Amino acid sequence: MPEGNTAGKDEAPAGEPAEERRPQEEKEENGDSKVVVQTPGPEEVEFVHPEGGWGWIVMLAAMWCNGSVFGIQNAFGILFLSLLREFGSENDEDLRFRTAWVGSLSMGMIFFCSPIVSVFTDVLGCRITAVGGAAVGLVGLLASSFVTSLGPMYFTYGIVFACGCSFAYQPSLVILGHYFKKRLGLVNGIVTAGSSIFTITLPFLLSGLLEKVGLQNTMRVLCILMFVLMLAGFTYKPLLPVKSSNTSTGSHCPPMNRIFNINIWRSLGYRIWAFGIPAALYGYFVPYVHLMKHVEERFGPDASKEVLLMCIGITSGVGRLIFGRVADYVNGVNKVYLQVTSFFVIGLMSMMIPLCHIFGGLIAVCLLMGLFDGCFICIMAPIAFELVGAEDVSQAIGFLLGLMSVPMTVGPPIAGFLRDRLGNYNVAFYLAGIPPIIGGAVLCLIPWVEGRRKKREKEEAQSRDQDVSQKMIEHEKAQGDAQCKTGESVL
Repeated sequence: MPEGNTAGKDEAPAGEPAEERRPQEEKEENGDSKVVVQTPGPEEVEFVHPEGGWGWIVMLAAMWCNGSVFGIQNAFGILFLSLLREFGSENDEDLRFRTAWVGSLSMGMIFFCSPIVSVFTDVLGCRITAVGGAAVGLVGLLASSFVTSLGPMYFTYGIVFACGCSFAYQPSLVILGHYFKKRLGLVNGIVTAGSSIFTITLPFLLSGLLEKVGLQNTMRVLCILMFVLMLAGFTYKPLLPVKSSNTSTGSHCPPMNRIFNINIWRSLGYRIWAFGIPAALYGYFVPYVHLMKHVEERFGPDASKEVLLMCIGITSGVGRLIFGRVADYVNGVNKVYLQVTSFFVIGLMSMMIPLCHIFGGLIAVCLLMGLFDGCFICIMAPIAFELVGAEDVSQAIGFLLGLMSVPMTVGPPIAGFLRDRLGNYNVAFYLAGIPPIIGGAVLCLIPWVEGRRKKREKEEAQSRDQDVSQKMIEHEKAQGDAQCKTGESVL
């Protein structure tokens, strides 16, 4: 899109009043939306998503972001063993527990920081936030390569690196809505498939690097991924007009509604979604954390555990591509039903894991889990756009990811506690299947709530039109009576 296009400018001229520069999003009955930019003149400029062009470059950059951030996070199991050898022994149970918390802290911080990241995205824009985040992540990962004890790793890897990843990750979801509307589901599917590709391939690369160059140099090689991610952030050119940061007093401080956007919480559909998904996640990630140990206990240490991880990774990538495309054909908030289906299937598959006494059964379970895991992940951003609109989507996604950090951190340790008390993972997997099913049932309320809201808004609009028409008739009648009286007085 040319630089001179009205919708492509980062901000409107400073001399225009804030009210005239504020974009408005109008929702149509079929669930589509258009952004109308108020201009000083009588004409209004309608923003049209390019549905391609530079957007494909942005999509590839966002895909690299998802791949590098979650590829490194998901490969922590490979680094975990090297950390144990570096700082002690693989057989030291206390060291294993303390080292595992480095990875858990890192993954939790990515989501825990998301509400803060959403504020920076709204105030500074996607490009600055993403580039700055990637730079911080690069510094954290590079510093981790020089650490000689476990304690500093909690800060360099668990906090600094993870916070940088969080600031780089969320803008990659928001910027896609600037370029795509009709193809948003497909594009999100391709972008999120990046993490599956990296999750499948990165462990093989890390295993070879760790064997040849050691842990410290391997982390320095991973810094290359973060450097490329920093360069990728420069492609995030914003298209949607931003609200003015200037107030009536001439201050350049952002208004409070941009720091904490309460508009998203006025939507009952979003409130249900923001609390239904975290409720489902209390059991969602338990199989991903404890499945390998369960397989080792049931089928022996020689069982091909890596095959199960590959099954989940491959089918998750396929699911993101398939269901991302399917979501483009589902109108409005009815996309939620895809997430509902994914939660139901994953909940049932979690309960099936203890019932699988042959390895082939576990492979089938993992294939289905991976497929619907991809479905759940790839349509999060499209649903957020449907529920709150393009202007509020950044904080909508941010607060959702922040709420997700609690069950992601708490659920797996609870399952581990049950295993230690009961001697096996059976009860833990049975219980892990319950929250996704309950969370999915709660999400079923969203289309009904949104349908009632649209019906109410339509009735109110019709009532306003009738009131305006009635007042116009009364006004015309009053003018006619006044003219008649004027004519009689002249006679």
